[in-house]
Amino acid sequence: MAQGLGTAARAQHSRGSGTALVPASSVSFRAFFWLVSLLLSSLIWFIAVKASDPQDERLQKGLLIFGVMFSVLLQEAFRFLYYKLLRKAIEGLVALSEDGCSPISIQQMAYVAGVGFGLMSGAFSMINLLADALGPGTVGIHGDSQLYFLTSAFMTMVLIFLHTFWGILFFHGCEHRRWWEIAAVIIMHLTVSGLSFCNPLYVGSLVPSYLLMAAAAAWAYVLSGGSAQNLRRFLLCLRSGASPQPGS
Repeated sequence: MAQGLGTAARAQHSRGSGTALVPASSVSFRAFFWLVSLLLSSLIWFIAVKASDPQDERLQKGLLIFGVMFSVLLQEAFRFLYYKLLRKAIEGLVALSEDGCSPISIQQMAYVAGVGFGLMSGAFSMINLLADALGPGTVGIHGDSQLYFLTSAFMTMVLIFLHTFWGILFFHGCEHRRWWEIAAVIIMHLTVSGLSFCNPLYVGSLVPSYLLMAAAAAWAYVLSGGSAQNLRRFLLCLRSGASPQPGS
């Protein structure tokens, strides 16, 4: 990550347009953080399952719920760890820069971190789905829903977007010491993960998840400086076919 940030610091920063280059390496580094959290949570769950009675279905279901909730909490802990590491890196860039300014804002890094988290989460979800799709067997042959792959794809999509919005909300809460925003992200993450236990009643998991995504998107938009007036101007530009002007 330090190498990626250093590359961005040496890159040309466009002052006139107000844009900055965001290092793509930060996406992969954030994805690495997600992989580590997944590895640790999977290891804990695996040990708990092996140490328990495999014939006790109630206990196994309880361990599965524990594993999901523990994985969520561990992911959010790694999100906070990444924020602290990133904050130190940005402070180092500011100290090394000639004008005393970082070429990368914390909002940009929050977005990139959320995208990296979401893409890796979605990639692992799709790998599992594709592995199941290879067979053997046919979805719904015993009367179950035949929409398993379709609903799983929609669920993967909503998680990618949610991780992106959660990254913005989480970083904003850390930056401004609004711990209730961090708590809200953790609660939403726990809720969406818990809704997966409603399956195969897919409506019970998909609809609330998309409602939470819409709320998180609106919240992240406001925290990023968006407003109803800016959104209206953007829509008017799209309708007229004109390009929105910087700062409009």
